[in-house]
Formats: sequence, structure tokens, C-alpha cells
Amino acid sequence: MSFGQWYLRRGRIGRRTWWLHYGLVIVGLAVLAAIADTVLGYPGLVPEPAEAGTLYGTTGGPLELLVTLGTIVPSVSSTVARLHDRDHSAWWLLWWLLPVVGWIVLFVDNGFLRGTPGANRYGPPTDVPTEPVPV
Repeated sequence: MSFGQWYLRRGRIGRRTWWLHYGLVIVGLAVLAAIADTVLGYPGLVPEPAEAGTLYGTTGGPLELLVTLGTIVPSVSSTVARLHDRDHSAWWLLWWLLPVVGWIVLFVDNGFLRGTPGANRYGPPTDVPTEPVPV
């Protein structure tokens, strides 16, 4: 898979691909950026004191911002490809607009529930093991 195919995913992907190729990579990049920002003196992993009237305040540094902006497209495209594997349309992304409950719905749907077996309206599954070719 090329970087372009990873960055803008099409079709369907299974749970394993979603977790290993996207979830771990994006979270790993975010953690590394937070550590680098902390080392550079930005309050990446260390929460700042909350302002008056707020419970908790935190800001990120420039590397966290760059990683966040750089991973928006693969995050959304991989989530849509995973939704397609479950035979859901991209309209399911609207769950993101509902704080906490919507995020949990998308997380459970993408991360833990099986895709539809066989082909669906978004194409054939991509994570189907193939039989070895006899030599």
C-alpha cells in the first residue's frame, strides 16, 4: 500500500486494518508530537492551571497541531471505509457531532463489530484471506 492509498482510503477495510494501520499509527503520532512539544517547552502532556470558572485547561504545541491537521484526512477516510465495511453510509459520521454518546457509537461500531460478510453495496471485503497458489 502506498502512502497515497493510506492517506485517502477508498472502499472497505476490516477491523484489523482500521486498528493497526490507522488507530495505532495516528495515536502514536499524536503521543510522539505531545512528547516532542513537552520537550520543546510547550505544555503538551502537562496540563496548565485552569482559568477562573473552568475545571481543567490544557493546550498543545505546534507539533501536536501539525499532526492533528495532517491526520484529519486519513482519520475520516479510514472511518468511512470502516463504516462501508459495516454497510453504513458516510452519513454515520454525523454521530461525531453528538459528544460522548456519538463518539462511543462510532468507536464501538468501527472497532469491535464485524463487517458484512461478502460483497455489499460498497464492494467486496478487502481483508479476506486468500488461498496460497500451489507451486
